[in-house]
Amino acid sequence: MQELMRSNDAVLISFVDALLNDADIPHFVADVHMSILDGSIGVLPRRILVDPDHLDQARRILKDAELGHELS
Repeated sequence: MQELMRSNDAVLISFVDALLNDADIPHFVADVHMSILDGSIGVLPRRILVDPDHLDQARRILKDAELGHELS
């Protein structure tokens, strides 16, 4: 898996997760439970990891959604 993006914004992570699900792109949202370590204040970013075979397609989807500036 390769990192597509990382963010502290839970809404953004959820939106990108939905975009990738709709496109049937294999991915994983990492660090979801890290809020336990930072006291639930959202300091530690969550990462979206994508199968390397689908990374280019996932990047295009984010760019099409005008989220290219969020890419890792």
